[in-house]
Amino acid sequence: MSRSTRAATAAARRVTLNGAVSPRLPNKEEEDFEIPIKEEQESPQRASRKRNAVAPSETKSRKKVKTEDGSGLISPPPTDDTKKTMTTPSSKKSPAKDLQAKKLKSYAQFANKSPFPDFHHPTPEECKVAHRILASLHGERVRPKEVVASTTRAGCGDSPSVLDALVRTILSQNTSDKNSTRAKLSMDKVYGGSDKWDAIVAGGQAKLQEAIKCGGLSAVKSKVIIGILQQAYEKYGEYSLDHLHQASSDDAMREMLSFQGVGPKTASCVSLFCLQRESFAVDTHVWRITGLLGWRPKSASRDETYAHLDVMIPDEDKYGLHILLVTHGKKCDECRAGGKNLGKCELRKAFRNAKVKGEAGEDAKQEEVDAIKWEKEEDEENKEPAKKRQKK
Repeated sequence: MSRSTRAATAAARRVTLNGAVSPRLPNKEEEDFEIPIKEEQESPQRASRKRNAVAPSETKSRKKVKTEDGSGLISPPPTDDTKKTMTTPSSKKSPAKDLQAKKLKSYAQFANKSPFPDFHHPTPEECKVAHRILASLHGERVRPKEVVASTTRAGCGDSPSVLDALVRTILSQNTSDKNSTRAKLSMDKVYGGSDKWDAIVAGGQAKLQEAIKCGGLSAVKSKVIIGILQQAYEKYGEYSLDHLHQASSDDAMREMLSFQGVGPKTASCVSLFCLQRESFAVDTHVWRITGLLGWRPKSASRDETYAHLDVMIPDEDKYGLHILLVTHGKKCDECRAGGKNLGKCELRKAFRNAKVKGEAGEDAKQEEVDAIKWEKEEDEENKEPAKKRQKK
């Protein structure tokens, strides 16, 4: 992938659900932030320049007009007719409700089927091959019998408390493990321990934002965390979602997706680690490497990739394969963000060999044989002009 293509892809990945662009993070390990992030406020200098650019005739009536959200267009002052047709508070659409409906509709549409029905990878055999190779590189990953919340790191979804698992996963979004852990430990210190939900809500967003500031995107994350706590309390009369341990996997996913700021990746992580269900969470590392392996269409978004892979990957491989792909994405020089294919990565090299040998199924074998044949033909075509030049 060329530098310009990577830049375009990175820019596209920063576009959030409401079309706004999330701020660029200083670290390389970006994760999918699953709530709309508004653009940062303009600096006073830039706002002043814009005001000076407005024509004098427009300046006088500026206070009387409204700006359409996101359009940058100035609406004319309302007339008597338009005042009559203006929406009342009760009839206004709620962006949060619209977003919630879209998430649930998307999940219901692809809960048990892939959004790419004609894309047949990965096969169960391909999953076994990749799982075996990654386990040999990084060690086998086995699901623990009991979930214990760590006191030394954040741990994405790694807690027996569903609320705690959600908060830990939100803190891990768009940042490194080191930063999310720093934010979690800081939060626990400020509020006198973990799971102090009533104190967090009572303290307000400003206090929480300051407590988790060291983890990045604290303004957005603090708003999401308090929002989830308030929604849970309003719905159940307590700060707890532990009833999801007894819910079906489908109902648990729907419940978590109904909260603002919780998307498929966060809900899947909580299902996989906290609820100990078979769910294949797709973070930035999984999305990138499955693209390198040809396990998803190149144009597939992370949410689409989740819907596709959760159907295609066998349940018995989901836990170990997810963790191993994340680990490999952080450690492999060729498969990490910005890495270059040097032909030394055991996964990519051995995976191709496995397909050629037929270990990934006959369809994969034929595709790889055809690809190798095409590459050889292309090499010969490139060599032909050089031979002619040498004869001259």
